[in-house]
Amino acid sequence: MSPARPRRALRVRRTIGESRLHLISDSPIGVGRALASVVENRALLRAYLGSNPAFLTSLDPIHVESSAPRVARVAALAARAAGVGPMAALPGALADLALEEMLKGGGLVNAVENGGEVAANSIDPLVVGVYDGSGMGSPGIGFRLHPGDFPIGVATSSATIGHALSFGQADAVVVIADSAALADAAATAICNEARGSGPEEAIERGLEASRSIGGLRFVAIFLDGRVGFRGDPPELVRIEGGVWEIVEAGLDGALAGYECI
Repeated sequence: MSPARPRRALRVRRTIGESRLHLISDSPIGVGRALASVVENRALLRAYLGSNPAFLTSLDPIHVESSAPRVARVAALAARAAGVGPMAALPGALADLALEEMLKGGGLVNAVENGGEVAANSIDPLVVGVYDGSGMGSPGIGFRLHPGDFPIGVATSSATIGHALSFGQADAVVVIADSAALADAAATAICNEARGSGPEEAIERGLEASRSIGGLRFVAIFLDGRVGFRGDPPELVRIEGGVWEIVEAGLDGALAGYECI
């Protein structure tokens, strides 16, 4: 499935409002379409929130009318499946819709990362780096995703890293699903439930909660140097370096064998 010779691939980073984007594609047209998708969907959502503030504040699933912007409907549907508020699925929903537009550009390697939530579809392997919260100097974990894994969504939620609201204790919950929106919502829901008197109890509670969410391929919960898995794990790789190297790596491992322009 790999090309006989390196393809020229674009790697683009952009910040659009609160969306921190990392795009990879061998189609410049696809990259442009993906960026335009994020701009358009953020504008549509902003207008929608003006008359529907509950979408922004609810911690529980809410009804979204059929006339709502598609990005709101995609997020709300994924959030309902996981039992959380729709904003928990929004970054993933934006990534899914951006990937959908990117694919229309005709590229063979396509990935969109939006603040850590990844939507991808590729004929070549991609590596996604994950920071598990285990310390500044420890190696990180990465997933090597193969052509048979795509299309795919990968998301991470944490109760100890970043500013996202969480009611749990996990350093990181990583979820792989068919879409980034579902992975995003599920990671939030599972992270909320990963709590207990000790790491083992918290991890087990999180894994048990994941069983009630349909459509998940793989779940990993990291807490205090311990980890629990459920589902079919992808190929694991180690990424050397501290937290900033791992965070900066993100999807960069996807570019092995590619010439960046």
